[in-house]
Amino acid sequence: MDDLTWIPDACTLPTADRPFRMAEFGQLFADHLRGADRVDAQTLDLTLTPASREAVADLTARETACCSFFTFTMSESTDELHLTITVPPARTDVLDGLSERL
Repeated sequence: MDDLTWIPDACTLPTADRPFRMAEFGQLFADHLRGADRVDAQTLDLTLTPASREAVADLTARETACCSFFTFTMSESTDELHLTITVPPARTDVLDGLSERL
């Protein structure tokens, strides 16, 4: 494996910054969450207001940059935004923590 292309399956966000990131997710949910469905241990489907698009795109891009194990899939219609969050089996505890913020 080439060390230059290796991406860790871990969170590289500094520990001191993690409470702030969780607060950002908490604020996003408080302001825009319309519904949530924990599809299975590895998948969380969220329905948010369409006004959240920019905030969701920014937050998920930053989260993906430091936590490569997350997969965020966003789709939208005129009246709502859908965000599907998936993690590998070894990272369901992280999705559990995010779900607790709902």
